Amino acid sequence: MNFIINREDLLVPLQQIVSIIEKRQTMPILSNILIVVNEKYLVLTGTDLEIQLIAKINLNSSGTGEITIPARKFLDIIRLLTNEAEIKIELSNEKVKVSSGRSRFSLSTLAANNYPEFSESNFENQFLINAGKMKKALDKTVFCMANQDVRYYLNGLLLHISNSKLKLVASDGHRLSIYEDNIGAATGYETRIILPRKGVVELSRLLDDEDSELNIQFSNSNIKIQIKEYVFSAKLVDSKYPDFSKVFEQPFFNQIHVQKQLLKEALTRVAILSNEKFKGVTFEVTNGLLKLSSHNPEHDEAEEELIIEYQGEPISIAFNSQYLLDAVSNLDSELAVLSIASNSSSCFVEEPEQQLYRFIVMPMRL
Repeated sequence: MNFIINREDLLVPLQQIVSIIEKRQTMPILSNILIVVNEKYLVLTGTDLEIQLIAKINLNSSGTGEITIPARKFLDIIRLLTNEAEIKIELSNEKVKVSSGRSRFSLSTLAANNYPEFSESNFENQFLINAGKMKKALDKTVFCMANQDVRYYLNGLLLHISNSKLKLVASDGHRLSIYEDNIGAATGYETRIILPRKGVVELSRLLDDEDSELNIQFSNSNIKIQIKEYVFSAKLVDSKYPDFSKVFEQPFFNQIHVQKQLLKEALTRVAILSNEKFKGVTFEVTNGLLKLSSHNPEHDEAEEELIIEYQGEPISIAFNSQYLLDAVSNLDSELAVLSIASNSSSCFVEEPEQQLYRFIVMPMRL
């Protein structure tokens, strides 16, 4: 194995792959990156056995071969070389030698045939979607995923395909975000799968070209996504996502219309004096007026009033300010529409016209 490659061609794929490799591994070889070279391509592979990323780079090679080397050390070397540097990589006596200009490095290796194979089942379903559309859907929902919740289905993202419709749902039990869009072509099937949290985060990082196309294949246990020179694979969460449809089937107070930017700024200011742990802010809603207030154990208090569009009975309810800020910040419109359930069990945050994005937040007791 012997090849020369430009630093810029290698750096970005290497960074993407190293990001999925856990720093602490039960198997030493999982800390390594698999390098496979043939006459036309350099293929890099990294995995933690739950997700895998493969990158294929065009290459003119003078020899084939495969080996694994320490991923983070290799990345640090490439990252710290000068821009546009030509890098020579060769395998010699079970060491990989990396040289560029006057720099020389020698890395230990582990045999490629010991690198674990990522188990995949037959993919029954497939669809194509624009990367920019998928990226937007992820951005609108990923912040609601739980992190290390005992209800492990919440540590992921629901992907619901219904013929030509795409729906993404994420929740941590206290808030829930829903984003719906059109795939662009009929798939002919309806199914639901749950993507793992880490896989969702890494996939979102990959979607940096809005004009590219994703080829998504999945079964009940695995998903594989091809995007440009990358192949992303992940094991799905083996569980059923809870039915959240009943939250829509309840009476609501009249809608509250408020300027998004004014609400964001007021929430940010009032939250300064809220309890640092719970971030609670009280909403007092009367005809045409919204009063935000907060207090903390040090007896500090904050209060601010906003002019709103609302006619109806008075409402008093409290929310985690950060949850509401996350929701309002993800609205594309200038106007935020808040719908509070009549029993004060939940609040919907959405846009006045297109209903692509909805956010539901549960109230707090202060």
